[in-house]
Amino acid sequence: MITGLYTDRYELAMVEVYWREGRADVPVVFDYFFRTLPYKGGFAIFAGAQTLVEALESFRFGNDELGFLRREGFDPDFLEFLRKFRFRGSIWMPLEGEIIFPVEPIARVEGGLLEVQIIESLLLNILNFQTLIATKAARCCLAARGRTVAEFGLRRAQGLASRWATRAAMIGGCVSTSNLDAAAWYGLRTAGTMAHSFVQSYESELEAFRSFAAVHGPETVLLLDTYDTLRSGLPNALIVARELAVRGIRLAGVRIDSGDLAYQSRVVRNAFDAASFPDVKIIVSNQLDEYIIRSLLEQGAPIDVFGVGTALVTGHPDGAVDGVYKLAVCNGKPKMKRADGLAKQTLPGRKVVSRYIDQEGWIRADAIHLYDESPPTLMVDPHDPTRKIKLGGLRPEPLLRLVVKEGEVVGPLLDIKAAAAYAKERLQCLPPEHKRFENPHIYDVGISPGLAALRDKLITEMMNGA
Repeated sequence: MITGLYTDRYELAMVEVYWREGRADVPVVFDYFFRTLPYKGGFAIFAGAQTLVEALESFRFGNDELGFLRREGFDPDFLEFLRKFRFRGSIWMPLEGEIIFPVEPIARVEGGLLEVQIIESLLLNILNFQTLIATKAARCCLAARGRTVAEFGLRRAQGLASRWATRAAMIGGCVSTSNLDAAAWYGLRTAGTMAHSFVQSYESELEAFRSFAAVHGPETVLLLDTYDTLRSGLPNALIVARELAVRGIRLAGVRIDSGDLAYQSRVVRNAFDAASFPDVKIIVSNQLDEYIIRSLLEQGAPIDVFGVGTALVTGHPDGAVDGVYKLAVCNGKPKMKRADGLAKQTLPGRKVVSRYIDQEGWIRADAIHLYDESPPTLMVDPHDPTRKIKLGGLRPEPLLRLVVKEGEVVGPLLDIKAAAAYAKERLQCLPPEHKRFENPHIYDVGISPGLAALRDKLITEMMNGA
């Protein structure tokens, strides 16, 4: 269970000052957003909302937590204040599975300065990680062209993050997991075959296959490459398939975990088809990612299931989404971070995001605008003020939805299956040029003229020392 210690020390160092100065309840607005899309891709898949909300419900400081903080030197009176802490703020987020892009607020958090600040590390940890993994899974599923992608990553995951990795992988499009812990926790479908050690523990490969099939019957999947995929594993699997057929049972599938997967899968497919076993599924694994999956299918490999592990649950090659959490309003005044370049500046004010859809249902652009503005018909490129983007003829819809209101869950929180279905639906609405792996088309995200004017005004004031 997550407690109030699931945070960075500097969060408590800051909020102790707010508490001491009587500023704990100053009303603020923070934005969560990221600046760069993972994997040099054209989109990201939002994940982690339900996990965040559940974590906030247990984000408390009990005796054990307070005892630790007392030893860390925090003021005893401040710790007694923390004993009563409950998040009572409000949060706006997209539906899980939504397609998201850089710069735009993905979560807006409002409440007292202390409570909104203290949840920063928790929010970033959950949303950054699950969005990274959901996006990787979506890319693997796009590459698979409708074939099944299973998550096989527990043994290579970053410790206990495996549970969240599995959750996010399902939202991104995987249909099953080898991770029993995550499956039990979230109610997921499981999948698994056998290890090479199982085959090696018997006197012969055929004996191993027969023993496995005797226990697992119609769910039997045989691993072919312990000794020699085509000269040993395949002939022995055919023998077992025929023996099962005599009993009225169909062999479920075979798995290949090494070698030339494209070539071997063709030979295996032809052999099972020739033996009148066209329903036997071919499963492949071994350091797969979206690029290898795409290559295998471009070679015409007759593969039914891709078991993806390390690259998926670690988000390889990107270690993280660069999401940040920045102050946008404090005590009614818009705030922004001013940096040496537009790329690092933040956007001030209480903001919303409108997504624009064309007449054919394609997602075309997102506009960030102030809360009290109507969806604009023109937006400004946040990195190039000279570039204007017209939005006429497009239908706006709100991206952010109220999920938590004054500490109470009020908005839609999709379960994993619903979030996965939503992600699939939204990806179908994203034009294909944004889904390319190489040089994807850049999606238009802009700011309203009113927001641009507010930003420029604050920059001028800061430059003048106001």
